[in-house]
Amino acid sequence: MNPDSLPAAWWRVVPPFLQSISPHPCYRIPFTGNRPERDGNAHMTATRITIVVCLCLLVGCRLPDRGRNNSLVVADAASIRVDSASILVDAGSVDHKAEIRPVAYAQPGDPLLPVPVVGEAEAIMPAAEPRLGPPWDGELTLEQLEEIALATNPSLIEARAHVNAAQGKWVQVGLYPNTEMGYSGQQIGSHGEAEQVGVYISQEFVRGHKLRLNRAVVDQEILKAEQLAFAQEQRVLTDVRLGHYDVLIAQRRMEVTQRLVAIADEAYQTAEALFRAAEVSQVDVMRSRGALQMVRLLGKNASNVHAAAWTRLAAVLGTPDIPVRPLTGDVETITTRIDQNESLQRLLAESPEIAAAVAEIERAQWAIDRAYAEPIPNIDVQAVMQSDNSTGSSNGNLQVSMPIPWLNRNQGGIRQAEAELVAAEHAMAKIELHLQRRLATVYQRYATARNQVEDYSKADGILDNYRTTLEFVKRGYEGGEIAYLDLLTAQTTFSQTNLAYIEALGELWAASVEIEGLLLKDSLEARTD
Repeated sequence: MNPDSLPAAWWRVVPPFLQSISPHPCYRIPFTGNRPERDGNAHMTATRITIVVCLCLLVGCRLPDRGRNNSLVVADAASIRVDSASILVDAGSVDHKAEIRPVAYAQPGDPLLPVPVVGEAEAIMPAAEPRLGPPWDGELTLEQLEEIALATNPSLIEARAHVNAAQGKWVQVGLYPNTEMGYSGQQIGSHGEAEQVGVYISQEFVRGHKLRLNRAVVDQEILKAEQLAFAQEQRVLTDVRLGHYDVLIAQRRMEVTQRLVAIADEAYQTAEALFRAAEVSQVDVMRSRGALQMVRLLGKNASNVHAAAWTRLAAVLGTPDIPVRPLTGDVETITTRIDQNESLQRLLAESPEIAAAVAEIERAQWAIDRAYAEPIPNIDVQAVMQSDNSTGSSNGNLQVSMPIPWLNRNQGGIRQAEAELVAAEHAMAKIELHLQRRLATVYQRYATARNQVEDYSKADGILDNYRTTLEFVKRGYEGGEIAYLDLLTAQTTFSQTNLAYIEALGELWAASVEIEGLLLKDSLEARTD
């Protein structure tokens, strides 16, 4: 502000030591009292103090750079995986707390360990872009679909952002309180005769290692967020694999219905030829036409199923506008046999859900230590340097204060933290039981579907028997030895058997993918925090 624009009345309430730095002597109020010989030195000291305060305010109040990147910067999912085996407890152990490995922080009273450094503007690399681009020419493989989903699925970007947010929280909770600076004035209305003006500086000193404990708590929150992000990545991969085999099964269903249409059409043409030769009645022709129409309806339904399967897959990929393309893959070759006990042990050892529960237990343990440190009082120190116009001298004072924790000793906070630890420990036990229950359901589906697929597809199995039966009946009908009703029954049974085999294949692949994916699926419905 230009001093020339200020009215003279304003300067009458300004302390003399501030007037001394004004370049306009006409705004200074003359001092009518008796000044000691040190008056000039006092004014010079006050002037210097004021200049220092102004410079500090100009530097300290500058806003940080808020430049933003045009694209969302998120962590690469591959970079946030954490070795689950390094933090998991024994699934059969009851005392989880005793087996949790402590993080690199000291408990209160222990020797302090170095605090890990996390940069305030740490660069988080985005996920890699898929190498496959529009117009999505050619057949797509499962590996290409996974690559697309890892780069474009919005739930992964959300999960990585939660990790980034937790890392930012880690930085913030460990920062020391800002230093306070300000103006101090007393006897302001004495017309400059007895004023005591100056500056003060104050600082709060945090005791009890509270800031380090804050970061120890948030450390576990970061670990939990990383495990949840890894779980979300596994959900996306599972959904992509489920969608991939779902589309393959739909493609196979369309192929089977097309063959069934060809068989029914051939039977219809045969019936018409026999009718023209007066070897069968009009009823046989009508039955064959109805059978052909029914099979064609199955083909239409198979097309609708394929379109729906592709739409679901495109949604999981994060590219809903991707055109329908054929997928490559073999749905009839299943060599791996899954054992239920081995799957359960792998699930309890590698599941990121359990790893996240372990991180929550350790977070609760550090929260108890932080709650016990809360009543340790912080110390406030304030120093004042001022000019006393009544004596023409400079003086200072020092004030040190701290709260007395005799009414509030954080009793409720400690009780809350201890209860949260109990809840976290039992939550982990609940997750283990829930995983075991889910595995039993999925494994039942797997075992049933595998039995069906093996019985349908083996040599001299169900498919071979009904295929051979249809061929015999067809030749007998053409030779006039078998009635058309028998042919129609054989065709219907063959169609139902083939479609049942396709359904069993789809169920077998779905159950296998879920078990291999640690029972993690439904990525677009699951919470990532």
